Amino acid sequence: MIPSLMPNYNRIDVEFSHGEGAWLTAADGRRFLDFGAGIATSSLGHGHPGLTRAIADQAAKVIHVSNLYRVPQAERLAARLVAASFADSVFFCNSGAEANEALVKAFRKTMAREGKPERYRVICAQGAFHGRTLAMISATGNPKYLEGFGPPVDGFDHVPFNNLNALRDAITPETAGILVEPIQGEGGIRPATMEYLRGLRAAADEFGLLLGFDEVQCGMGRTGKLFAHEWAGVVPDAVSTAKGIAGGFPLGALLAGERVAASLVPGSHGTTYGGGPLACAAGNAVLDTVLAPGFLDAVERTGRRLRAGLETLAARHPDVFSGVRGQGLMQGLVCTVPNGEVQNACFAEGLLIVAAGDNVVRLVPPLIVRDAEVDEALARLDAAARRCKPAAARDAAQ
Repeated sequence: MIPSLMPNYNRIDVEFSHGEGAWLTAADGRRFLDFGAGIATSSLGHGHPGLTRAIADQAAKVIHVSNLYRVPQAERLAARLVAASFADSVFFCNSGAEANEALVKAFRKTMAREGKPERYRVICAQGAFHGRTLAMISATGNPKYLEGFGPPVDGFDHVPFNNLNALRDAITPETAGILVEPIQGEGGIRPATMEYLRGLRAAADEFGLLLGFDEVQCGMGRTGKLFAHEWAGVVPDAVSTAKGIAGGFPLGALLAGERVAASLVPGSHGTTYGGGPLACAAGNAVLDTVLAPGFLDAVERTGRRLRAGLETLAARHPDVFSGVRGQGLMQGLVCTVPNGEVQNACFAEGLLIVAAGDNVVRLVPPLIVRDAEVDEALARLDAAARRCKPAAARDAAQ
């Protein structure tokens, strides 16, 4: 008999009762070092006093009013994001998939408003992940996510990641824009090169296209800058973000320049919950920390410590790991054994990590993680790697 909670997730048999910082405590008392952070979402960790206080204070005042009225918390959050980024305006929603939906709709609407309605197609990269709506699994293009859901939504073309020649060859008179993750998360922590990101901007300018970056996972400080594309010095037309933007409270956002933002006029797009008082109070609390002087520098510094430790670990266990890739506190270990085996071994050692595509495991801890916790995670990963070795190799290592 089917359970009351739909069985569309393969859940690990553990329930967490509370957390503090980078640690989670299970109902049975076991403590876990959380280097999954709710899939790169709990940006300030667990029980952060500023975030929890902001949510509690706002919940006691007003939770929801709808976008029929002004929402000062959203106005403040948007103004702060604009001041800290390339953007001129922000649209708030509830998730990364919704942010990407808004981005694609805004690209199409912009072209139509400019007298080019035939330009509606968006070029995406192979290995991407843009969300689970019908349009966004079509933008993703992964057959595994498309299977059983009928014909893909029209309007998306896919080219190899990090390949500018292939992208230029895919441009047609129907192309409206480009949507790429600066670091592919679900696809296996695959960073774009700086030359590729700059080349995307050049191609968009040459052919009159719009350039969008999906920073749902790699944005909001995860790489040591507010947005990952900033490392390349590129100015996009739009960026989608979510996950860490409100520290675990559901919130997504589309940031855009005026050309794109001006296309979303009243009646063209909307959301019941997006940009509500409670979510935006959480978002402002996250920015209080992320935009504080020195915070992003600390993220970059801690990321370098994690990366160096992972490279040492991979060299020590070449029969388990074949390499490391990523940036800041978004790192991936390429596995030579099944990544699910590594994830289970880490769980047994009290370390939470997240599997990704390309046989990779992700390490995406809270941005407030400390050096001592990075070192502890590396020690637990080392023990997990020994669990994953074939019996003969494990005996030899001992």
